[in-house]
Amino acid sequence: MNLLIFDLDGTLIDSRLDLANAVNAALQHLGRPPLPVEQVAAYVGNGAPVLVRRALGDDATQAQCDQALAYFLDFYRRHALDCTKLYPGVRESLDRLAAAGKRLAVLTNKPTPVSQVILEGLGVAALFFRIYGGDSFASKKPDPIGVTTLMREAGIGPDRTMVVGDSSVDVATARNAGVSCCGVTYGLQPDSLDDPPPDLRVDRLEQMVDWVLSA
Repeated sequence: MNLLIFDLDGTLIDSRLDLANAVNAALQHLGRPPLPVEQVAAYVGNGAPVLVRRALGDDATQAQCDQALAYFLDFYRRHALDCTKLYPGVRESLDRLAAAGKRLAVLTNKPTPVSQVILEGLGVAALFFRIYGGDSFASKKPDPIGVTTLMREAGIGPDRTMVVGDSSVDVATARNAGVSCCGVTYGLQPDSLDDPPPDLRVDRLEQMVDWVLSA
C-alpha cells in the first residue's frame, strides 16, 4: 500500500470530549439538557449537520437544527484543541510510514479549516500531502469522490490504496471506491465495523503499519 487515507475523529485523534462539549453547549443554548459523552461520540462520523440533528432528536425543527449547528461550529472552532489529542502510537506510526515513502492523506467529514487547525496544533499536519474535509467536495463520505480524487492526485491506483478509519462510514467509503480498508477498534464506533467488516482490523495503529511495511 503506497497511499494511506486516514479518517480523523476516532482514528488519528481522540476528540470525543471536545465534540461532546460543543454539542452540549449548543443544546444548552437551545434550552435542552446535555447528553452523555459516549452518546455524542456514537453520533460522530457523518459530518456536523448530522451530528447536531442526531443530538437534537427527531422532534427538532429545521430552524432549531440550523441555530444549533451555527452555535456548535462557532463553539467548536474556539475549543477544538482543549482536550483533543493524538491516540497513542499515532505520531510514531505516521512517522514510520512517511519515512518509508508512503503518501499520507486525511479524508474526514469534519470541516476542513478546523481539521487543518487541529492537525497543525498536534504537530502532524506536515506529514499529509492533502487534508480534505466534509466541505471539500459536493458529497461527504461514504461517497468515494474524496478517495478517487486523492488517488488521482497521488498517481496511485486502487490496488495500492487503503482507507483507515474507525466506523462503517469509512468501510463503505473504501468499498465504494474499490480500495482496501483497515478498521481501528480503539475509536468512536468500533461496533459499527462488523457491518460491513474491513479487510484488516487492528487494535493499535502500529499493527496496521507493521502489516503495510511487511507487505
